[in-house]
Amino acid sequence: MNKTRNVRTLREAVRAQCHTLRRLDIAHALSAAEDDFRVLRGAHLVITGAPRAVASWLVESATRTNVRLELITLFALVLLPVGSLAQSTHAPAATSVAVRLPKLPRHADLVALFTEWRAFEEPPRVSGVPNYSTATSARRLATLNAMQARLRAIDTTGWSIKEQVDWHLVRAEMNGMQYNLTVLKPWARDPAYYASVRPAESDTPAEEGPTIHGAIRLWKYSVWPRTVLDVAAPLLADDARRLAGELRTVTPLLTQARRNLAGANARDLWVGGVRAFEEQAEVLERLGARVGENETELQRVIAEAHGATLSFAQWLRDESPKRTGPSGVGKAQYTWFLRNVLLLPLTWDEEVAITRRELARSHASLRLEETRNRDLPPQAAAATPEAYAALQERAIPRYLEFMRDKRILTMEPWMERALLERMGGFVPQSTRNFFSEGNHRDPIPLWTHLYHWWDNMRIRVAPHASPIRRGPLLYNVWLSRSEGMATAMEEWMMHAGLYDDSPRSREIVWIMLSARAARGLGNLYAHSNELSMAEAADFHVSWTPRGWMRRDPLLGFEQHLYLRLPGYGASYVTGGRLMDETMAMRARQLGDAFTIQRFFDEVNNAGMIPVSLIHWELTGDNRMIRELKENAGPQPFRIAP
Repeated sequence: MNKTRNVRTLREAVRAQCHTLRRLDIAHALSAAEDDFRVLRGAHLVITGAPRAVASWLVESATRTNVRLELITLFALVLLPVGSLAQSTHAPAATSVAVRLPKLPRHADLVALFTEWRAFEEPPRVSGVPNYSTATSARRLATLNAMQARLRAIDTTGWSIKEQVDWHLVRAEMNGMQYNLTVLKPWARDPAYYASVRPAESDTPAEEGPTIHGAIRLWKYSVWPRTVLDVAAPLLADDARRLAGELRTVTPLLTQARRNLAGANARDLWVGGVRAFEEQAEVLERLGARVGENETELQRVIAEAHGATLSFAQWLRDESPKRTGPSGVGKAQYTWFLRNVLLLPLTWDEEVAITRRELARSHASLRLEETRNRDLPPQAAAATPEAYAALQERAIPRYLEFMRDKRILTMEPWMERALLERMGGFVPQSTRNFFSEGNHRDPIPLWTHLYHWWDNMRIRVAPHASPIRRGPLLYNVWLSRSEGMATAMEEWMMHAGLYDDSPRSREIVWIMLSARAARGLGNLYAHSNELSMAEAADFHVSWTPRGWMRRDPLLGFEQHLYLRLPGYGASYVTGGRLMDETMAMRARQLGDAFTIQRFFDEVNNAGMIPVSLIHWELTGDNRMIRELKENAGPQPFRIAP
């Protein structure tokens, strides 16, 4: 009787401890340990040798279940005193046993490796210029491989989902550098990589596409206003010296570029690079005009950088006839980048299928929308600066009111300013690009896409608690979340009722989706080298409704950018569809407890990370991550919520 009672006491103690610890998101480890106890729970264990037997069980259980040391210690606190119960049944006296278990990695160990990795990712400098020589790149690849091995050696068993997500983020960044060193090689293939003077802040967490280390961001200086609400001001002496120091790197950088690009043969990347340096020369001219005449040294440095830029642009023109090779990375390398850097559970072929479907759906939806609205007057475009200003003055308050009244997300005091900072000006009809066409009819559809600026402001004013997510991820790992969410917002808000009093604005939403699908699909075929960049641009123009996409600088910029980075062109559409899937799963999981505000807040709290990881963090289902494994096909949706 006593034996049975003591076994029952021991079992109940373990179960009580399991119940307490399940609330710490470690139920899977505890459940496995409890199963082991059931196998070993016979009276023999309790009666013979108590602490030694229990210690042996702990070690054996730890070995089989990979329960972390902290959990074993908690079990020991419950189990070891029970040994005294066994001794009270006249069992042989037990000898004290020291249980020594191996120390398993903690999240802090990952953060330490991340800090080391970020410092290493910056290339060595020679006279202030990043060194991209072949020999240096080979050495850095070897070091990177060793660092990747250290990351793989970190055992995340028993970690929370958020901690495991951080591990995958570090993996994605390291894979991004591996891809740059072995496949993309922008310093050896892509002349635009060396356009280091950046005049405008990106609406994404960091600059789109491959970005040179040590880029000169003029918008960080008072002489070059960051937003339309800022006013240019003379440079302080220290800032003038700092800017001059940065600009001195332009000439030696372009000298190195000629050496590194000597063997480049990607024709479309080469041709697109010419325009990048024509634009850099224009920016430097404007900078020289803004800097005071008394800043003689800075003016001299600007003039030198301007001359070097013009010379490099001419060299690109002279060399372009010799560059005749393909610029796309091919289907296999495109897919590798999607799955290992962007962490998208897709292939090149699957992205083609998605963008084709969205292109057809958007065109069909536009025709149906036009049919519904056929008795309404046309939506006229603002023809004067005054009319355009009136449109914008109504648009932002109306948009904010809708978001607040519909409780779409938690409103923040900085949201209005984040939009006002980016309010564009009137553009005459003859020079309007695609986005201006819609913006001069109703600015709100584009404002929904510019959720970007709320994302960026959130990074500044409410950075994530994890050091790994606190700033922008490298190698555009944030792509599916940033561009996918922005694109999804356009249609989500339409369906939520944003245009109930402006039906013609719904047509703009479908036109924007058509344009994004057309340019994404064209870019996919450019990366498979089935279309040239010019042919992809023709496809983009021909499949954008109403002739709104013209052969203008915007078209050239977009097609060139998306050819420079695999996955970017289609990410607006494919990322948006993955966001749909995430919302659907979370709504099904929560049932009546689901609200759009809760969903948006959860997405925002996760940070600017791939949608696959947001899906995991919100739902607890790592299906999208499982799909990333080699040769793994699509994983089924969960049957149970």
